[in-house]
Amino acid sequence: MTSAPPPRNSLAVFVSAVLRQPSLIGAVVPSSPALAARLASVVPGQGEPLVVELGAGTGAVSGAIEARLGGRGRYLAIELEQDLAQHVQSAYPAIEVVNANAADLDKVLADRGHGEPGSVDAVVSGLPWVLIPEQVQRQIIGHVADGIGQTGVFTTFAYVHALGMVGARKFRYLLESVFDEVLLTRVVWRNVPPAITYVCRRPKT
Repeated sequence: MTSAPPPRNSLAVFVSAVLRQPSLIGAVVPSSPALAARLASVVPGQGEPLVVELGAGTGAVSGAIEARLGGRGRYLAIELEQDLAQHVQSAYPAIEVVNANAADLDKVLADRGHGEPGSVDAVVSGLPWVLIPEQVQRQIIGHVADGIGQTGVFTTFAYVHALGMVGARKFRYLLESVFDEVLLTRVVWRNVPPAITYVCRRPKT
């Protein structure tokens, strides 16, 4: 099953968000369909999973996740920037968009009856990690680890050209210190800039 692409004004909404709050937007353009498909591939292909997206942006990845779910389960998309959150909700009415900070993931889940550890089947993140203070990174990843428990999966991405930078190396170390399994996928060349994804499972106890 495939989903319709985001409305044509998505790029205009993205550019507007960058101009308003450049410190919150880490991409130069929205994620490509190829990267979106890679990120959405961790969503369970059957059953009634609970899926959480962190940093929905313009909905570039949201459409791929929605298509993967095909109407199954429950899908929460968290976006801090209000106009972007409203845009995603308008573009994908079936998605439950939450205008909130990813650092409050634990509260978002608890308020919706999913506060128990291990209640989330998949967390997909489009957050600009290099722009987020380390302490907040740890807070978010801690909530993610609690949410997915020993059975769920977490995925996020990083730009290839930045992998050797200090911030990117520290973030990878954070992932490896929290999760027992941290896999790096092959490069998605059909993205600007090219990117890899991390797939993380089984938080360390």
